[in-house]
Amino acid sequence: MKAAQATALLATCFGALFDAPALTLNVRDCGAAGDGLQLDTQAIQTAIDRCAGAGGGTVLLQNGRFLSGTLHLRSHVTLQIESGAVLLGSTNLADYPRLIPGLRSYTDNYVNQSLIAGENLEHVGLAGDGLVDGQGAAFPRNRARPYENRPFLIRLVNCRNVRVEGLRLQNSAMWMQHYLGCERVRVRGIQVRNFCNANNDGIDLDGCRDCLVSQCVFESDDDGITLKSTFERPCESITISDCIARSHCNAIKLGTESNGGFKDITIANCVISSPAETNTIYGRPRGTSAISLELVDGGRLERIAINNITIQGVTVPLFLRLGDRGRPFQKDLPPPPIGTFQDVVINNIVASGVGPIGCSITGQPGHPLENILLSNLAFTFEGGGSIARAAVEVPELPKQYPESTMFGELPAYGFFARHVKGLRFSNISLRTSSPDLRHAIVLDDVEDLAVAGLDAQGWPGAAPSLKLVQVRRALVTGCQPRAEDGTFLHVAGEAARHITLTANDFSAVRQPFTLSPEVAKDAVTLK
Repeated sequence: MKAAQATALLATCFGALFDAPALTLNVRDCGAAGDGLQLDTQAIQTAIDRCAGAGGGTVLLQNGRFLSGTLHLRSHVTLQIESGAVLLGSTNLADYPRLIPGLRSYTDNYVNQSLIAGENLEHVGLAGDGLVDGQGAAFPRNRARPYENRPFLIRLVNCRNVRVEGLRLQNSAMWMQHYLGCERVRVRGIQVRNFCNANNDGIDLDGCRDCLVSQCVFESDDDGITLKSTFERPCESITISDCIARSHCNAIKLGTESNGGFKDITIANCVISSPAETNTIYGRPRGTSAISLELVDGGRLERIAINNITIQGVTVPLFLRLGDRGRPFQKDLPPPPIGTFQDVVINNIVASGVGPIGCSITGQPGHPLENILLSNLAFTFEGGGSIARAAVEVPELPKQYPESTMFGELPAYGFFARHVKGLRFSNISLRTSSPDLRHAIVLDDVEDLAVAGLDAQGWPGAAPSLKLVQVRRALVTGCQPRAEDGTFLHVAGEAARHITLTANDFSAVRQPFTLSPEVAKDAVTLK
């Protein structure tokens, strides 16, 4: 055979191979009844396996209610659930065999069952305009072993190039979807409703990398959009954008588990509000927190950007916490050391109708949060705080489970920050709907502080808008406080020093600042 003929033949063969349409299989052709009564697990699994055996393709669920136990996805296969079709989770626990974990993760200690499962897969998809209903209320929580025998709806482990699009997901017995140690996950345009059982998160990206979650709606009793690192891999290079989140707990959360840490995370253009569902298992009817960043089991949290968020009706808009719970990701490991929390930028956030507790940004003694920048925030709180509450001592609580409500009503209706190095507030508007006599902002053990353009509402008889305790190297500029019978700033703590007030308009306050007796007379410079 001549060389030219051989080349042409090879081109024809390879062209036919790569141009051939992928296999499409309707599960009814593999024996599925789709009547919601007969168990269709085997028929659906047969279709998935046949597609995989043919090199990949699409498995179709159309026009019916397909009752199923655990389905194992395969590489290069998309499970397509079309409008008018429902994948219905079986209510028989025997239909959910325990999965063999391939990664050592904290979650393997208590949950290892799922309606849709896959591990070590490539190019796998879940798509369509149909519904997946886990019927999760059928799996009651055992108080002695509360996390066992409640299957996830979706659990994918160590998979790459995952696509989840368009579907409606509801009623999981546990977390709705858990992506553990996965890379290149794209979740787009899905709708999640999860209020039927405990631990009803909306989505959990756990030790994942290069992921995008966009154009989704999450409504959940437990946390909504959640990033975790329950083993040694960080959750990194994640973008969450153009989503709506409504949760009784934390609408968007990093943590609690943080062993691997969180790096290079962007959260943008999202709407957060209280759920319409008022019956709660966890949390509060209005929601506990809008955005929570929690690092309590070691790890590194760094390079987090949050931008363009609207918040309505939750209890606390922002909660940033470096704690020391120190839970290892496996029981046989020693507790991890306190982690590091740095380089967080939060910009363009509007919140109204939020609760009276206030926002907290807290590290640990000797372990400060570093480089925290907040700008262009407009928050309106309920108010109602008393002058006595302005003097309350906030406990450290290093080992306590992190929650935005953990300190109770704070001495500031706006922000309380403690143990921070490099803190910037720029163009911050703080309002209350009813009189509140607490400080607007209290900062304790903060080094390298800048406050620019603070516009904080003051009420007659209220405490000074800004209170600085043990603050070193601070610049306060561009403020125009209004408190004709009061004071703008109070400074306390014998370590307070190098505090400069410059380019402020104090014409509408009785006095710009006061000092506690232990503060050096030259600690504050007024320019």
